[in-house]
Amino acid sequence: MDATISGSSPTSRDPVIITIDGPAGTGKSSVAHRLASRLGLDFLDTGAMYRAAALIALETGIDPDQGEALAAAISDMGVRFDWQSDPPRLMLDDRDVSARIRDLDVSGIVSIVAAQSPVRSVLVERQRDIAEAHPRLVTEGRDQGSVVFPDAAVRFFLDASIEVRAQRRIKQLASAGQTIDEHEIRSDIESRDRLDTSRDDAPLIKPEGAIVIDSSNKSLPEVVEEMERIVRDRLPDAEFTS
Repeated sequence: MDATISGSSPTSRDPVIITIDGPAGTGKSSVAHRLASRLGLDFLDTGAMYRAAALIALETGIDPDQGEALAAAISDMGVRFDWQSDPPRLMLDDRDVSARIRDLDVSGIVSIVAAQSPVRSVLVERQRDIAEAHPRLVTEGRDQGSVVFPDAAVRFFLDASIEVRAQRRIKQLASAGQTIDEHEIRSDIESRDRLDTSRDDAPLIKPEGAIVIDSSNKSLPEVVEEMERIVRDRLPDAEFTS
């Protein structure tokens, strides 16, 4: 899908796709949701879709490296978003799994699941279908600017040190009342980084031409404000929320 060719100036009626890629724990979901709200765009958390696939593997007993079987299960089950809520809730059939997919057992296998080409094929197709239905979109993940929407109007790569990412994850889990093992959290992030950057199909990379933002020493509002300024500067003719 051509979601506004780089270098062009979209009008208010044109689709506007903004991508945010980056490793685990950089705050992509929170940043993307806030940026979408400030610009008046829809928000897509593609990482949640891969987490839903990992949850399907856990609940059905399918090995996370069995890509064909898992892709078939994903196709059979209704992995979708409830766009009536903000942020959109992730639904598995008619069950809200938005909180469940953030648990550590899901995190522990999601990069293995995401490395399976049949799974990626199914979910990339769904992501492009979502963009057809929601053409003014901020979407985040691992391959949004490099594979899914390489012609997006603005592409970001959000990064942060492992230490900062681990501490953010610890705080997130603690706020949810979960017992935390700091070593386990750091090991999980390091393992996901290795798997995400070394997989054969759509590995995590900094897309050529993407704007790199290191959030290690920046607050969430500061990152959102920087991205918003860049988007408005690059797309002066697009109609965004004031």
